[in-house]
Amino acid sequence: MVRSPIFILLFLLLIFSCQKPLNTVCVSSTKQVSPKKIQAQKFSTLADSFYGNNKLDSAFYYYLKSTVLFKEEGSDTYIAYNLIAMAQIQQTSGDYYSSEETLTEALPYINNELQYRMASNNLFGIAAQELMNYDDAIIYFTSILKTANDSISRVTAFNNIATVYMEQKKYGKAIALLKPILKSNVLDTLLYKKARIIDNLGFAYYKDNAIPKGLALMNQGLAIRKKINDSYGSIESYLHLADFYKDRDYQKSKENALQAYKVATKYQSIDERLEALELLMSYNLEKGVNNYATLFINLNDSIKKVRNNATNQFAKIKYDSREATLKNIKYKRQRAETLLQLETQKNQKYLLSFGLVVLLGGIGFLIHYFRNKNKRELLVASYNTETRISKQLHDELANDVFYAMTFAETQDLLNPIKKETLLDNLDKIYVRTRDFSKENSTIETGERFEHNLKQMLSNYKNDSVEVIIKNGNSIDWSKIENEKKIAIQRVLQELMVNMKKYSQANFVIIGFDSDQNNVIIDYSDNGVGFTEKLILKNGLQNAENRIQAVKGTLMFDSQINKGFKAKILLPK
Repeated sequence: MVRSPIFILLFLLLIFSCQKPLNTVCVSSTKQVSPKKIQAQKFSTLADSFYGNNKLDSAFYYYLKSTVLFKEEGSDTYIAYNLIAMAQIQQTSGDYYSSEETLTEALPYINNELQYRMASNNLFGIAAQELMNYDDAIIYFTSILKTANDSISRVTAFNNIATVYMEQKKYGKAIALLKPILKSNVLDTLLYKKARIIDNLGFAYYKDNAIPKGLALMNQGLAIRKKINDSYGSIESYLHLADFYKDRDYQKSKENALQAYKVATKYQSIDERLEALELLMSYNLEKGVNNYATLFINLNDSIKKVRNNATNQFAKIKYDSREATLKNIKYKRQRAETLLQLETQKNQKYLLSFGLVVLLGGIGFLIHYFRNKNKRELLVASYNTETRISKQLHDELANDVFYAMTFAETQDLLNPIKKETLLDNLDKIYVRTRDFSKENSTIETGERFEHNLKQMLSNYKNDSVEVIIKNGNSIDWSKIENEKKIAIQRVLQELMVNMKKYSQANFVIIGFDSDQNNVIIDYSDNGVGFTEKLILKNGLQNAENRIQAVKGTLMFDSQINKGFKAKILLPK
């Protein structure tokens, strides 16, 4: 599978054509767009321009700046576009491990965008193939076949799978995939693709000891490429023929390898130049210094240095961006602490009294709210919810507030150490109140339900926990009743909180799928697992009651030290 940065760029531009919704050429909209989103779009467009001029470090920098701004705006489509482009740049520089990390980061934002899903799976497949994870590469390329809705994309996927089989020396399987393509008329109008299939099929036949048939097809593929002036595609033909003749006719092998090297040099295709030089230096029969070996060593050393520098540069760009974000967060926190300190010094007792009143009022409001929130839920679910909220408020907030009040009344607050202790306690109360508010806030059941749900799940991702969201068949959330949406979000939130508190998991997968009658949600983690007794103890019985209240089913599958799985079936 011959690949050049120039041709990969053209492929990406085709894949991403008219997929950036803020692009005024592709999409017109009367909606008001925020200044931050406009700036993010400008960064992304500037990155595209740098990419087109092969200035990859600048392109990577502006794709990253655009992504940071879009994440603040919650723009999944744009984030997916930028991250996939960044992953492609990393692959161009030969950094396939970092490319996989960037593609994994893009997964939660791809949602149901078919073009982005196909592009990400294609890049995942290329990375796996280059890292010699051939089974994974086949899985990724095969996934494109499941979603591709045009014959050309399917042919490309079949060809990619066949090249993996050939690298595994499974030539019979490669032949079985490529041979039926030539019997169809799919490629009659796309001769450059047809020539590629013919050449690869011929190479597979040759490696499978069908010598005459293989040579005939490879020559036929080269003839077509010459006829249509596909000089870049001819590199692959020349390399295949050089390999064919290397043990049969040294002069023909050398001629084809030299031709491959000449064309690859024209198109700056480094890997293909190295492959041609490897053939030339391995079978050099002339006396004296092996000039091809010298060229190979110099070129190989040069490209390693360039790619290493590029990899380090991309890593530094990411690091600098994270540092800037952390500094901004630190500045905001320091400013908030200063304001809080000034306000506290002015009116400490008033603040504590007011906080207690708000807390008690909040307890009353929350109990009333949860008693009347959803009459369709089972009585036991409502009772358990109210009990949990009341206990959490009492255990985590009331005691802390009482302690802070007592401390303020009994200690000398003019003492800097005593004053700092009080401020630390107030800060902890504030953080707990904020987290509690987020956990129990009203659920948006309108157009942004799906985005908010997946954003909530992604928020549990951190340095020690990887959260992956998988999308199967699309779910039309507008046709799902609001009570069911609320139940789904609350149950998934319960599962994620349970994972964070008890499971000790470092890998979580949530899959969304649907069939004709049901919405299907699968949850799994690699944590310590639970017994049936612990499931009841940890509050998951309440989650089961919620799903039953909307006529659904929640099933658990767990054993100690063997992970935890849950499946939600909800009728549409």
